[in-house]
Amino acid sequence: MSNSIFVIKPYRWQGMWVFDDPAVGLIREPFVGGADTIIDVATSDIPNAEQGFLAVFSAIYFPGSQIALDWVRQDGSGNVYRWEEKGMEGWLCPALLKYIDPPPERLYVQVKPVK
Repeated sequence: MSNSIFVIKPYRWQGMWVFDDPAVGLIREPFVGGADTIIDVATSDIPNAEQGFLAVFSAIYFPGSQIALDWVRQDGSGNVYRWEEKGMEGWLCPALLKYIDPPPERLYVQVKPVK
């Protein structure tokens, strides 16, 4: 059985939000296309988020999730999700498929500081 809840640790590198996950072959995988702006807003209350924060995400609801992102459309090789509460959209690249395939209709996210 595979995981249904995933954790990554995004951080700022060269002015961009990126994350590493050697288990799935990703090093400095960038967030672009509005996903970076969503991270800016979602982490605004996390001290020193640019040095790293935890992003817990799943296609199924879990207690503690703070953000629900709704699938809007496919765009190129990735998918656009909307954070309705904030009126924001962000593009998630094909790296999402290394965790959840096919792309879910809704993505639940929790952001929190690294302890």
